Amino acid sequence: MTATGTGTGPGPAAGTGIRLAAPAPGWSIAADVVVVGSGVAGLTAALRCAAAGRRTAVVTKARLDDGSTRWAQGGIAAALGDGDTPEQHLADTLVAGAGLCDETAVRTLVTEGPDAVHRLIGTGARFDTAPGSDEIALTREGGHHRRRIAHAGGDATGAEISRALVEAVRAAGLRTIENALVLDLLTDAEGRTAGVTLHVMGEGQHDGVGAVHAPAVVLATGGMGQVFSATTNPAVSTGDGVALALRAGAEVSDLEFVQFHPTVLYLGPEAEGQQPLISEAVRGEGAHLVDADGTRFMVGRHELAELAPRDIVAKEIMRRAHEQGVEHMYLDGRHFGAQMWETRFPTILAACRSHGIDPVTEPIPVAPAAHYASGGVRTDLRGRTTVPGLYACGEVACTGVHGANRLASNSLLEGLVFAERIAADIAATPAPQAAANGADGAPADGARPAPEPALSAPRTALPLLAPETRTAVQRIMTAGAGVLRNAESLARAAAELDRLHREATVAAGPTDGGEPAGAAATGSAGFADRKAPEPGVEAWEATNLLCVARVLVAAAQRRAETRGCHWREDHPDRDDVSWRRHFRITLDADRALTLHTTETAEFPPTATP
Repeated sequence: MTATGTGTGPGPAAGTGIRLAAPAPGWSIAADVVVVGSGVAGLTAALRCAAAGRRTAVVTKARLDDGSTRWAQGGIAAALGDGDTPEQHLADTLVAGAGLCDETAVRTLVTEGPDAVHRLIGTGARFDTAPGSDEIALTREGGHHRRRIAHAGGDATGAEISRALVEAVRAAGLRTIENALVLDLLTDAEGRTAGVTLHVMGEGQHDGVGAVHAPAVVLATGGMGQVFSATTNPAVSTGDGVALALRAGAEVSDLEFVQFHPTVLYLGPEAEGQQPLISEAVRGEGAHLVDADGTRFMVGRHELAELAPRDIVAKEIMRRAHEQGVEHMYLDGRHFGAQMWETRFPTILAACRSHGIDPVTEPIPVAPAAHYASGGVRTDLRGRTTVPGLYACGEVACTGVHGANRLASNSLLEGLVFAERIAADIAATPAPQAAANGADGAPADGARPAPEPALSAPRTALPLLAPETRTAVQRIMTAGAGVLRNAESLARAAAELDRLHREATVAAGPTDGGEPAGAAATGSAGFADRKAPEPGVEAWEATNLLCVARVLVAAAQRRAETRGCHWREDHPDRDDVSWRRHFRITLDADRALTLHTTETAEFPPTATP
């Protein structure tokens, strides 16, 4: 059940009392800051915190260079070229965001962005330069009226940024815990952040469940693309950060605005998991979207044709496909010639050829796939959430920059700018006693390690989903809450997700009162023979995916309009009078969702001290 409301809604989070079912931590370390995630946002925050003298630990789900950043092809947007200005970048971002951007947040992004890019270059990132020049080569992507996209390795920008930041982290000697899935936020008796619990997957310095005690936690866990069957996101993008924040009592916003990248290599109707992205930069360099007859169907649909904002291009691809009774369109870049494909887009060329398609001689079959979460954990301009001591940046966060639809290549810039702002906020607070310890958690120069915080009371374990439920969640979401949505499809998705939720609740067994949690309200018929899965990575991921899926569907049901990348077939028009506002969603102690609507398009303060 989802409660709804209007107005200012709840104040600072008091916590839900809910955690994932997991063994008690068998080991712990202490730090001043723990950063969860190793993409551009996480590593930038970690480097800046460490440079400010804060003992910083980085926790990442795979290896340091295995996050979403390394998959970014197109580049990073900033007003770096002659004639371009932050004001122009601001204007393009606000148009793409379809009336729901926080203009102050966008202004912060575009004005601080160019210097942040130059600091990234100072860290060691090498961007492509114009022939015979030291000037950064710039290209265009959808929604941009200027060439302002810096790229590296042709179409390997993310990989280069990741390489530079990982090398910098290793050179700085930061403590890193790899192959570790973050589980839950630790809080002290006053409800302030006190660290995280995590599970190391048998390949790190520690094994099993442990804890990092720290008064500041930075979530930079990336997105939740794996909630859909087909996505450009890596397998690790299972919404862990958003789910953790919800269990901790934090607010999330704008999750209904999932950007479906319009040009993803079409591998057939049964394709699942991570799909090869065909970067928007290919269209920026002049490739055309065509149907099977070779007709450029975007011409006349938008002033920028193939370079219209992504939501518009995705919708037009779907419309044309439905009109013609087919599953995909084509991206035609044959006029580029072999040399341009090999030098400007080597990664995309190799991916296509590995699937039997040669862009040099034939058009590329493309269709939309889940790509980017424009919403996430709600933050202020310093990355602070509604839980004291908990920060968020990158795709996991909702800073207000993206509104209803992210402008192409603003994501890497957002990670840079707001990670630096988080580090500055942490550096401005008094250093905790634990800063006397060395980088590895051991006492430095004979200093005694800071004691572990007095933690809040034990919390209720959240029933886990069976690992195989992950596929069920993905198929439910793809069918009911994908590119095309309507009241019927969303109601069906909500009911099916609720059924999975009830199954897990009943299988978890009796509560302290002796009755299966939720049984009185939902009944347990048909579920009694199911056994609760053992705690483990696959069960935790499936449970996190169900959590974020329920939030997404609840918000999509509520938003009875089409705006940005939220496309309601039954409400095809944008309605600024009723819906130019945000939802603030929290998880209650009984695992129900509460949805509050802001009175305007402005977010209220996070009210974090």
